[in-house]
Amino acid sequence: MSDSYMEDAFSARLRAAAMDWLRLRCTDEDPVVRRDELLGFHFEGERIPLVDPNRGIRKPKYMTAALSILTTYTAPGKRPPYDDKPGPDGLLRYKYRGRDDKQADNVALRVAHERKLPLIWFYGVAPGLYLPRFPAWLIAEEKDQFQFAVALDEAQLSIPVGSQASVAQRRYAERLTRQRLHQPVFRAQVLRAYEGSCAICNLRHASLLDAAHIMRDSHPEGIPAVSNGLALCKIHHAAYDKNFLGIRPDYTVEIREDLLDEEDGPMLRHGLQEMDGIALKIPKLRQDRPSIAAIMSRYEEFKKSA
Repeated sequence: MSDSYMEDAFSARLRAAAMDWLRLRCTDEDPVVRRDELLGFHFEGERIPLVDPNRGIRKPKYMTAALSILTTYTAPGKRPPYDDKPGPDGLLRYKYRGRDDKQADNVALRVAHERKLPLIWFYGVAPGLYLPRFPAWLIAEEKDQFQFAVALDEAQLSIPVGSQASVAQRRYAERLTRQRLHQPVFRAQVLRAYEGSCAICNLRHASLLDAAHIMRDSHPEGIPAVSNGLALCKIHHAAYDKNFLGIRPDYTVEIREDLLDEEDGPMLRHGLQEMDGIALKIPKLRQDRPSIAAIMSRYEEFKKSA
């Protein structure tokens, strides 16, 4: 094995055990993990937290390389403490702690980068709740910008870092980032806002629920924000996307008129026709409720298609 991949036996076991535990703990039904669970992680008879109580970079005392990185949840309309945005290559960045490249946490990140060790990225979806993304790799250090470039997928490891990346490579990197981080974070936040149930039929099986965009993902205003999302079961998500159903600005569900008179079995009758005129379930928190402007724009599209 190359020296760049070597880690002492205990640290390697701990890193593997943490990821194995997260694979079992985080399922389609319950993909997020609480902060107290991460602080209470035990390994070989000892409590070894997977996140630092006060910092975003976690390096247990037994290790020389970082084990995890964390992005704090930022409420809608608030500015995040660190700006972990994609670079010109489409790859995400993770900022230093402060600006001293010799600071201990930043050194721990550098060791993980130099040894090509996989990390866990805990991404905040609500206060004290995190969606884990792993394995992630630090594939370049940009000291002049106080940050590391991050690969969230093995396919991103081969993408040139910085401006050397072609337009096609950048788009590919951005697509993988959406799939590996932005879409799962959006889904977790929307399902939490809607308390894990479909906003139309109240189905509560999370693995059968999607986070549907109100303004479509391809639209310039189709941002992955809870205010642009609806928790919908797969049939109602598909029906919404195909304009079989619309949502009025007063949050009333409307089924396309020509479908109301069709006879096509119980799924059409119970799944769509009986939903006509019901009130959409909306989140309790005002900041999580659907944007009226987005609902109105999408409803206009529904009416035109009908």
